[in-house]
Amino acid sequence: MLSVLVIDESRTRAGDICAGLALAGYQVAAILADAVNLTAEVEKLQPDVILIDTESPSRDTLENLAVMHKDMPRPVVIFTQDDGQEAIRDAVRAGVSAYVVDGLDPKRVKPVVEVARARFEDTQALRRELDEVSKKLSDRKLVDKAKGVLMKARGLDEDAAYHAMRKLAMERGQTMASVARDIIDMSRLLL
Repeated sequence: MLSVLVIDESRTRAGDICAGLALAGYQVAAILADAVNLTAEVEKLQPDVILIDTESPSRDTLENLAVMHKDMPRPVVIFTQDDGQEAIRDAVRAGVSAYVVDGLDPKRVKPVVEVARARFEDTQALRRELDEVSKKLSDRKLVDKAKGVLMKARGLDEDAAYHAMRKLAMERGQTMASVARDIIDMSRLLL
């Protein structure tokens, strides 16, 4: 069962939200009045989704969401009355997956949460892909730099330097990037 952390300064509205979540088949992990200790609460409760109902997301709430999103990303849904362009942009930058204006209708809870989860999963997949590509590019730059060091130090051509690094990587059971780092580090010591 999907676990939802509810944040709402109004106990009455929080009760309505919990009723809507129960109707949608979700479990309420906890109800918080604010997002002050959000990272600690998320770490403790491990909710699948965070749902915030507020008139307008405060700067503190958005900052706490951004910190939490960096270390423990989760789908976040904000129901609000604030339709300001700046508020929406700030919320998205803080990691909000769905920003719904005109408040919370219990019948809309399930589709909104599911869309937020799907968008969050797509965004996370893109981030992982970007991280992989960035790492490969960084590793490639290291290998090229290390090849340059070997070419200069040992008078090798590019192909011979690459094959020497590859052979060393295979002998050590290391990646090419790891061997490249070692070569670059050693060159700093020797020069």
